[in-house]
Amino acid sequence: MRKKLIAGNWKMNNDVEESLKLIKSLLTSELNEDVDVLICPAFTSLYPVIHELKNSSIKVGAQNMHFEDKGAFTGEVSPSMLKSLGVEYVIIGHSERRQHFGETDKIINKKIKACLKHGLKPILCVGESLEQREAGIEKETVRAQLIKDLDGVTDGLKIVVAYEPIWAIGTGKTATSHQANEMSSYIRAVLADIFTVDIADNILIQYGGSVKASNAKEIMEQSHIDGALVGGASLIADEFIKIINY
Repeated sequence: MRKKLIAGNWKMNNDVEESLKLIKSLLTSELNEDVDVLICPAFTSLYPVIHELKNSSIKVGAQNMHFEDKGAFTGEVSPSMLKSLGVEYVIIGHSERRQHFGETDKIINKKIKACLKHGLKPILCVGESLEQREAGIEKETVRAQLIKDLDGVTDGLKIVVAYEPIWAIGTGKTATSHQANEMSSYIRAVLADIFTVDIADNILIQYGGSVKASNAKEIMEQSHIDGALVGGASLIADEFIKIINY
């Protein structure tokens, strides 16, 4: 049985002091033991957050990384640097990276391979825009992303896929539980084509897109949804705790 993974993507929020304050709220609360909890702070907070969580079950991930091990890439962070800190997961291909920083499927594919090479677990984000959904090509869009992003990748069991409809990120809109589960089921079918049915059945598929305490339970109860990639709601301790304890 797939154990659910609830991840908080803090994006470009929380300095070190704010990060530690939020972490302490999580550490002093009773959290659902049936789910894995993951925190993805900004690069500047990774080390203090990992140190604070060293004796807890809460996992730490990064929001991005470069695909090269080292070199003249000013402002970038390598997978080996993240691994040396104790980072376990890296969010790859978030729609904001694709939209604002021009990340292509080719770049995302390189990042996923670099993650796996260094023993990091990539959370691959895929999803369609509102225009693509209204045009009825949402499945074709997501399939193309998966095929290109996972080209040449063999270790499917170490990958997490996050379905994030772009039109539901930070907008307050949420895909209905039926829409989210239908796409997650389709993603699992595509993963079976890329890998095998047995591997696809064991890959975690998260939903991301305005997840909050009020809709977490309905989302988590869907048959093909194995967790959530939470944005804004993960910055509010009480709200994030309610999502974890759905």
